[in-house]
Amino acid sequence: MEFKELNVMGPIMKAVEIQQYKNPTPIQEQAIPPVLEGKDLLGCAQTGTGKTAAFAIPTLQLLSKEKLVFGQKRQIRSLILTPTRELAMQIFESFNTYGRFTGLRSCVIFGGVSQVRQVEILKNGVDILVATPGRLNDLINQNLVNLQYIKIFVLDEADRMLDMGFIADIKKIIAKIPVKRQTLFFSATMPPEISAMANSLLHDPVKITVTPISSTVDVIDQSVYFVDKDNKRKLLLDILKDRSIESALVFTRTKHGADRVALELTKNNIKAQAIHGNKSQNARQLALSNFKKRETRVLVATDIAARGIDIDELSHVFNFDLPEVPETYVHRIGRTGRAGLSGTAISFCDFEEKEKLAGIEKLIGKHVPQIKDHPYPLMITTISPKKTQERRRLPKEAAFVKPARSKYEQKQEGRKRTAKPENNTGRNKNPYSRKG
Repeated sequence: MEFKELNVMGPIMKAVEIQQYKNPTPIQEQAIPPVLEGKDLLGCAQTGTGKTAAFAIPTLQLLSKEKLVFGQKRQIRSLILTPTRELAMQIFESFNTYGRFTGLRSCVIFGGVSQVRQVEILKNGVDILVATPGRLNDLINQNLVNLQYIKIFVLDEADRMLDMGFIADIKKIIAKIPVKRQTLFFSATMPPEISAMANSLLHDPVKITVTPISSTVDVIDQSVYFVDKDNKRKLLLDILKDRSIESALVFTRTKHGADRVALELTKNNIKAQAIHGNKSQNARQLALSNFKKRETRVLVATDIAARGIDIDELSHVFNFDLPEVPETYVHRIGRTGRAGLSGTAISFCDFEEKEKLAGIEKLIGKHVPQIKDHPYPLMITTISPKKTQERRRLPKEAAFVKPARSKYEQKQEGRKRTAKPENNTGRNKNPYSRKG
């Protein structure tokens, strides 16, 4: 099937052709027609399936059909909620790309930056708003956003919203939008909480599942290295000596870990940058931009920061630390091998992570091949006891030394020494004293 067979209107089709898109992905092919018919949609699709275009293209077309009254201020008619700043920017750019000939205005708002510019754009009037929950609620509370004209509501990456604790924020936002609306609900996984939310928001939805979460992309070459935790950085450096690895996305469990890996690579003349929640928005955007331009060879990221990263022809993904949740492994390696291209996913596994690897293999339904021939084989085969901070004990001779007095205490003691003894005669005499 070709895009033109999906009844996409001329101005949007022109933009699609400029992007050299000829054939829609499975989720685009299945989602665009029912959305154009005004139906609610429940889409279960993982990263890299073309999900953004699947809701952006029909949203643009539906809004374009509504004629605006000349001179009337534009109102927000479509709201797209997404969990991270990076993903919000990516969706905003997609709406601008596909809607460049429609005359519709889009705006993106997210936290971590000043709201001044965002508010200015909103006051000028927009048709489509892409937002993260936190910043949107802030502006709603300041009466700077009006959602009563929403006709199409898109909730993207719902499972990640749950992981990041945004469900309460989302419920507050939903309470502000009209009950009568079209709702498009997307989630890579469907845990019970997400299924319950979908059931409460959707009315007789069309259900689409593309590339089930348990089936990883076949074109991705997966492998695992068993290595001690302290040798992971050395092993990564050794593998990256291979210059055929043109671009690599490295996943770490923590923000601090991402910084340490990026620093180690930089020290060894490998251009690398870290991206995580503690970085400023400008720093994150710069790191991502450098990586996309191939000015940076390695991008080190945490899972939340990497959500929304869309990079063409990414050759390698490294699981420096195995994820806590097996489904996250599928999201990670899905960054490579997109659009039918080949890709490589390499995982490092220390002894304590073997249970996580077993969970991953159970989920994907196959054994991840082990690479045994490498310079840092696994040596530690027992679980290290957790380090507990012992109470510091003073030596015996120091145990009975009186602590040094403060200047205030010394001053008070000096006053006591120079004070005159009380005169118990006359009016100062205690009338209740038994003596005298």
